[in-house]
Amino acid sequence: MKLTRSTLERFDTISLQRQHQAGVHATPAVTLQTRVRAALTTSLVAALCLSAPVVAGASTATSTMAVSATVVASCTVSTTPMSFGNYNNTLLTSTATVTATCSNTTPYNVGLNAGTASGATVTTRAMFVSGTPSVVLNYGLYSNSGHTTNWGMTVGTDTVSGTGNGAAQAITVYGQIPAGQLVAPGSYTDTITATITY
Repeated sequence: MKLTRSTLERFDTISLQRQHQAGVHATPAVTLQTRVRAALTTSLVAALCLSAPVVAGASTATSTMAVSATVVASCTVSTTPMSFGNYNNTLLTSTATVTATCSNTTPYNVGLNAGTASGATVTTRAMFVSGTPSVVLNYGLYSNSGHTTNWGMTVGTDTVSGTGNGAAQAITVYGQIPAGQLVAPGSYTDTITATITY
């Protein structure tokens, strides 16, 4: 049955009549107000119960994702200049540095070519005066401080080998100009190319 004010008033009238017959006195206004409040409270509680969401137990599902990468061997090589200074017909030595930087565990070989002088080889290198390639000053490049192990370009024969560790590895190049070369005064130069094989 729908709860209305008129319905409550009828209930209150009946209740008052019964209370009067029983000798009990009550205030109609208070009785009606109390019933309205009680009815509204009951309706509100019912509405809240009906509207409250029902939370079910949480469920999960999983999957795996494969992640991969392929690391390839890599190397770089760099050099510093070699300067002999002034040559006065006596034996002269100098050093330079070749730096190899390779990925960890990567084996490598560093070779030095013959240079740019006409007719030069890895065992008979020469500096020359710019513009006059026939005027040369012979010199050698070695991988040991005793200047006995020539540094060339043939892997496994006269190159310098190593194994990369992921960091820069410095290798000393030992140069030497033999004594007794009575060549014309001037500024002699050459250009060497370092190659790393890995």
